[in-house]
Amino acid sequence: QLQPVESGGGLVRPGGTHRLSCAASGFTFDYYAIAWFRQVPGKEREGVSCISISEGDIYYAPSVKGRFTIAEDTADNSVYLQMNNLQDEDAAVYYCAATSRPRRCPRPLVVQEFPYWGQGVRVTVSS
Repeated sequence: QLQPVESGGGLVRPGGTHRLSCAASGFTFDYYAIAWFRQVPGKEREGVSCISISEGDIYYAPSVKGRFTIAEDTADNSVYLQMNNLQDEDAAVYYCAATSRPRRCPRPLVVQEFPYWGQGVRVTVSS
């Protein structure tokens, strides 16, 4: 069964750095677009970043551009989200999602384009 599996949630101080990882269970990332979304209570799930390795396509939401980096970790067949200079508003449950249609990152980055989802990991930003 195809499913992304997130890891790396935790507590981070404002201004700090943190890395989330998304592993592939039942598939490889080669022909998929892999995205990170986040959600806080009472709000819609927000697209944060996306990578399509086969298409060489990367997308960042304006709110994280310049602070977050998405990339493939070839050593363990995972996609990570490196988050720098974390702010209070970055606190959320982060979800990894995958789609093979299209292979490029959808724009806009919306939930409806991704059929495969992980369970989510919580990132708390607090001093």
